[in-house]
Amino acid sequence: MRRRDLIIFLAGAMATWPLAARAQQKAMPVIGYLNGGSPAQHAQALAAFHQGLRETGWIEGQNLAIEYRYAEFHYDRLPALAADLVSRKVDVIAACGGAGEAFIAKNATSTIPVVFLTGADPIATGLVASLARPGGNLTGVTNLNTQLWQKRVELIAELVPQARAIGLLENPNNAYMEGAVASTRQAASAKGLQLEILTAGTEAEIDAAFASAVQRHIGAVIVGDPLFDSRSREVVTLAAGHGVPTIYSWRKYVADGGLISYGAISPTTFRLAGVYAGKILRVLSLPICPFSNRRPSSWSSISNPPRRLA
Repeated sequence: MRRRDLIIFLAGAMATWPLAARAQQKAMPVIGYLNGGSPAQHAQALAAFHQGLRETGWIEGQNLAIEYRYAEFHYDRLPALAADLVSRKVDVIAACGGAGEAFIAKNATSTIPVVFLTGADPIATGLVASLARPGGNLTGVTNLNTQLWQKRVELIAELVPQARAIGLLENPNNAYMEGAVASTRQAASAKGLQLEILTAGTEAEIDAAFASAVQRHIGAVIVGDPLFDSRSREVVTLAAGHGVPTIYSWRKYVADGGLISYGAISPTTFRLAGVYAGKILRVLSLPICPFSNRRPSSWSSISNPPRRLA
């Protein structure tokens, strides 16, 4: 199977938002942007999010304000950051980073609309009730990245058939990688491969992780944690320098000289999240009917059937 990029739309047909989310009209609507990473690591994705907003008529600083909250890879800070956005009564929360941000935003509010971007199956994890009708105050996009770990194992096994053990480079500070580890371990076992965990909680530890892979006779490595994205060129250089074939989650690593990647086109998913947030703001900005105290709109206007782009 040739390598290709995969993206899944998660469409939302939310019947109603709680009226508390619409009660006050601000001179300029505000989006609360929640992300577990850092601004530097997230710059390209954020630009795509802004593109999606522009496509729906929203430009930051002109008719829209955005409150940014980054955890700088200290994921334990996310609940407090989400609570702060709720206390500021933002109009929409864009939980763009992964399942962790999505669940934390969900737990933080049941009234403010939440647009999430996750790599996990939102139904299997309990984030939403269904693709067609997520229910509650959530909608968003999933690239099903968690389900792609098995394919990465299969691809690297084909490229390096002599490998008897493969390594997974993970960030031990990211508890939300547990699903990826479990999926990768299961796929490796099915291929008769031993999975070795390589840890790098900081950028400085990446070199030591690849050196450890050589010492432990690990034949190939899989990289996927967001921590490493801001150092993609460094990671690629280290992998090549240590002579370790490596597969990555995102195309940017290949653009920086990496061997192979398999995953969604990350900027595209963030653009879609921006489109969803923008369409929700459009509905929230409609005048409230004085007789029903509700806006004459249907959430089906922002809905699309699930579809796949190859």
